[in-house]
Amino acid sequence: MCGIGGELRYDAQAADGDAVRRMMPCLQSRGPDGEGLWQRGPIAFGHRRLKIIDLSEAGSQPMTDSQLGLTLVFNGCIYNYQQLRDELRGYGYTFTSTSDTEVIIKAYHRWGADCVQHFLGMFAFAIAEHATGRVMLARDRLGIKPMYLAETPGRLRFASTLPALLAAGDVDTSIDKVALQHYMTFHSVVPAPRTMVSGIRKLPPATVRIIEADGTSVERVYWEADHTRTLIKSPAEWAEAIHESLRTAVERRMVADVPVGVLLSGGLDSSYIVALLAEQGQRGLTTFSIGFESAAGESGDEFAYSDIIAKQFDTTHHQIRIGKDRFLPAVARTVAAMSEPMVSHDCIAFNLLSEDVSQHVKVVQSGQGADEILAGYSWYPPLADVPRGQAVDAYAREFFDRPYAELARQLSPEWLLDTDVSREFVAASFARPGATESVDAALRLDSQVMLVDDPVKRVDNMTMAWGLEARVPFLDHELVELAAACPPELKLAQGGKGVLKDAARGVVPDEVIDRTKGYFPVPGIRHLEGPMLELVRDALHAPAARARGLFRQEYVDALLADPNTARTTLGANQLWQLALLEMWLQDKGI
Repeated sequence: MCGIGGELRYDAQAADGDAVRRMMPCLQSRGPDGEGLWQRGPIAFGHRRLKIIDLSEAGSQPMTDSQLGLTLVFNGCIYNYQQLRDELRGYGYTFTSTSDTEVIIKAYHRWGADCVQHFLGMFAFAIAEHATGRVMLARDRLGIKPMYLAETPGRLRFASTLPALLAAGDVDTSIDKVALQHYMTFHSVVPAPRTMVSGIRKLPPATVRIIEADGTSVERVYWEADHTRTLIKSPAEWAEAIHESLRTAVERRMVADVPVGVLLSGGLDSSYIVALLAEQGQRGLTTFSIGFESAAGESGDEFAYSDIIAKQFDTTHHQIRIGKDRFLPAVARTVAAMSEPMVSHDCIAFNLLSEDVSQHVKVVQSGQGADEILAGYSWYPPLADVPRGQAVDAYAREFFDRPYAELARQLSPEWLLDTDVSREFVAASFARPGATESVDAALRLDSQVMLVDDPVKRVDNMTMAWGLEARVPFLDHELVELAAACPPELKLAQGGKGVLKDAARGVVPDEVIDRTKGYFPVPGIRHLEGPMLELVRDALHAPAARARGLFRQEYVDALLADPNTARTTLGANQLWQLALLEMWLQDKGI
């Protein structure tokens, strides 16, 4: 896991190495173990390293293979790199390191852009051909690793974080109105390729972009899970298949030259990971749970459930209790760690959790992704009996933060678009071939967009803020393909994730499987009061916020007068949604 950045020029100018150097401090937390820069004419690459595989200097980046004429910067982990190295040796390649980075170079030389089809893992990388000046950018199938882009005439820059591109300079920092409307409507998510900043875009998941020396480029999607019934199995066979696929995914993610821990929330997903690791013979596994002080009568921890798992599987367990003294100071640094504004209060929990976990291990497995691939959320059951032709409206009613008519009373007129762009976006996705049932259409969209730009981005940003690598076995692409083929009724059973609950029986204690669905409870965000409310008030009253004028003043005033009543469709605090956006914009100097 690392931070990458670079610049490509196709205007007959040399790359601006200083601009790439300006990116590096923004990427330092992603790679605290070393820095490297490489430049060759119109191409410059920069890298910050987190040592996980091949801890020697042989694994340093940017990595150049002079014989093959290739240079690579890479963020992520290729879990099957050892098997690929053996295969490539059979083709005559030799290796000077034991890193997965070198495997990518050889794989690209052997298979070209199709090398991504051979990788099991999470990755974002850029690879340059010395002879032709061609560069390929690539992002993994589920978008676990980020890649942001800033393009101007004659130049393209890329980086692991949006702030790194801001630091490089010469970026159009005006706010993208379409992105703003998505943020306010589509569960605070801005779908790729847009970001809130007009001059910065992001490479979509499962995408490679090949850029020629003259700047012409082609972009293609190389993978998509097929949400149709391609496999016929009994319910018991489906549960067994899910179990075996998850077991493989968990085992793959133990590949490292450093210890691997688990973030144990006490829910089914992370508990199942711990149980499978114990079954595979992992002893003394290190696990971590976090809890907060209660507020407004709402509990701030789920230690009772994580303790059950820690005891049953004899893990070395760490309970991390967060008091008000640590919570408030963490808000500003959590916002600073965000590449894009993320409303979920889980962000603060993950940031605090990562701070403490990073003192013990450098790699953790985490349970994100199960709800999005196995229908664990509340908006899926209402879609079960909806005809496919009516699915767009049903999805919007259940998932959108607010209807377009209400948004028109909240955004200032100059920021409001005259069309409901979020509904149009969903309609275009639902109109694509495949995913013939309404639930399938929602799961396909959520796994390609919401999953990538909410829970996955949240985990990446907050763990990497502390040099901690998070691995997500539920997003092993083979497991995602299997889940996509599973009939919706099996996923929706038992209140959601029914097939996963069946798979876990006999492995995970029943009291954890059958508990009410939980989440990372952060009462201090759900119920705004005291110093936290003052922080919100200050952000929305700041001169920058008033000058920007994103929101109608009467709407802001009403929320501040009654800060905990107005909620989005899914129950999030509307005031926090507004304040978080302003806090992020102000932190980034936008």
